Amino acid sequence: MNPTRRTVLLAATAAALFPALPAKAATATALQPYATYWYPDSLPSGSPGTGITWRSLKAWRAADDADLAFNAASVPLATRFTPTPANTTARAGQARIQSLVSFGPTAGNPSQGSATSDYYAFGHWAYVDELVFWGGSSGEGLILAPNAPIVDAAHRHGVPVLGNIFLPPAAYGGQLRWTRDLVQKDAAGRYPLADRLVAVATAYGFDGWFVNAETGGGDAALGADMLGFVRELKSLSAAQGQRVTWYDSMTVSGTVSWQGALNSRNQAFFETADDLFVDFRWTAAGLASSGTLARQLGRSRYALWAGVDVESGGWNTSENWDAIVPRDRTHVTSIGLYRPEWTRNHLPSDQRAPENFHAADDRFWTGASLDPSRPDDTDAWRAPAVSVADRSTVTALPFASVFNTGHGLRWYEEGAVTSETAWNHLGLQDRLPSRRWVVRTDGSRPAVSFDFADAWRGGSSVLVGGTLDAPVTVDLYTARLPISADTVVELTYRTDEGEVGVELAVATAEPAAPGATPPYTFLPVTTGDGWRTSTVRLTGLSGTVHALGIRLTGTGPVKWRLGGLAVYDARRTPCPPSGLRVTAASGGDLRLAWNPAPGAVRHYTLHRLLPDGTRRFLGGTCQRAWFVAGLRPEQGERQARLELRAVGELYTSSDPVTVTHPW
Repeated sequence: MNPTRRTVLLAATAAALFPALPAKAATATALQPYATYWYPDSLPSGSPGTGITWRSLKAWRAADDADLAFNAASVPLATRFTPTPANTTARAGQARIQSLVSFGPTAGNPSQGSATSDYYAFGHWAYVDELVFWGGSSGEGLILAPNAPIVDAAHRHGVPVLGNIFLPPAAYGGQLRWTRDLVQKDAAGRYPLADRLVAVATAYGFDGWFVNAETGGGDAALGADMLGFVRELKSLSAAQGQRVTWYDSMTVSGTVSWQGALNSRNQAFFETADDLFVDFRWTAAGLASSGTLARQLGRSRYALWAGVDVESGGWNTSENWDAIVPRDRTHVTSIGLYRPEWTRNHLPSDQRAPENFHAADDRFWTGASLDPSRPDDTDAWRAPAVSVADRSTVTALPFASVFNTGHGLRWYEEGAVTSETAWNHLGLQDRLPSRRWVVRTDGSRPAVSFDFADAWRGGSSVLVGGTLDAPVTVDLYTARLPISADTVVELTYRTDEGEVGVELAVATAEPAAPGATPPYTFLPVTTGDGWRTSTVRLTGLSGTVHALGIRLTGTGPVKWRLGGLAVYDARRTPCPPSGLRVTAASGGDLRLAWNPAPGAVRHYTLHRLLPDGTRRFLGGTCQRAWFVAGLRPEQGERQARLELRAVGELYTSSDPVTVTHPW
């Protein structure tokens, strides 16, 4: 991208942005798996820096990829629907959002999370249509495959994920030979690296590629080769259900010249690819003409992502929003957000507690009101929720959520702590409430947030805190869930302060208009002390659940937390996996693998059975392999005993399978 508008991801920059990774991540071992990155073919001269592995994509084969089991996503891309918008300004079927995010450094980015809660645990998927796994540098690698937890979380929310191809400007170490390597042809005139890229996306389970060619010095012949390469990449990608987005950098003449518009210099690339990311130098007139040209080409104007650079300013970024998403007329193009992980990175390192990150992320995506049903018209930052209708994937039974955001300060199971270690693993993230947070009351509005001080399962719960002087309804999920005679809803909750009456809110139809309240029916929920699970039958209701929420009543200060929600016709326990085995070991560092459990499985959990009979949570994953770091013998223990379970959608667990590791 235009180097005058943003920081290129050099290794030193990435290390500065992500200092919280464990020491092992900075000094890669032979056992720890990391997200994979490559050069197209030829490698730099000299030797790679510490913790960096230089690889050639041309030499890659799935059968030879020792880390593939750790890096391959397993959650299929979910289908989404668009409910009636939460406000009168958000529109369906117009502007979309592409999000370009650097989740970690290019090198040393753990494949399956790490032992810190300081992570960009993004959860506002409802507003995003495409995620780009941004990164790459001339000293590490230029082609990045997203790590599996990010793909699994995105897919659970219906969002496709693209890997990144970054050919940097010469000022940042880019070499034109790498561009020529990428577009090389074989004796038959085919582009072998196009085939290899599609094979990588297929094996790793993500959805295509973002192509960003910014190395200058090319000519018309190179431009023609690049166009041929993109055309073949698109053809091969489409056959596999994958996508290609082209960045407005190289032109058809082979030179790098950021246009800030769709025009004759980049039109051929747009026609060949699925989408075009329009460089940040766009103008209102340029976007308008770009949309007109797209339509003349038989394409949607919303296949153009107008770049908005938020890396340094976040919600303080000044932008001409009316040029993209005007309030009083049809949207002009879609939005391309560059580096919204600012919501994490702008926080001082000693203030990156999960609740602080989510407060910032809610402010960025929802706006100053912190309620998408009532946008703040005085807010200069036009948050995505103001313009873009949210989407949902809650369409089938069983459905459950324990409001796990994908990171935490410790791990909980049925309200008890089973690991005191901070963690992140986005693949364990639940389908989260899409409208954070719609609160309906005629009285004082309590605060609603994810809370990490206590949880029923995972690392977080939903906390409602404040003074109640009128009933309060909190919207949780928009849905399309069928109701039968056997359908029930389970709520797991706890009152920490005050006296709170609880009702389940269920709507079996859409609101009358955008911004209107769902036509809720309120069903009583039994109360009690401590964590309590209450089962509510949908007596008298039929058809389809369109919305779910909770209504709280009380007087005075209250603190109430929701730990779980489940909707089902029948409870099922998954079958156990099999063949749990240690595939490699170095002291207390182990690689484990297993055969998948038959039937539907949400994820797998691994525990250590201690000599006193208690279990300690070691990790969870959607993959069929796991890396365990730093095991040490307990007193008097001659071997470590590990237990693996399959976990279903309702968080029911299978019987364990075990393996031992001798000391």
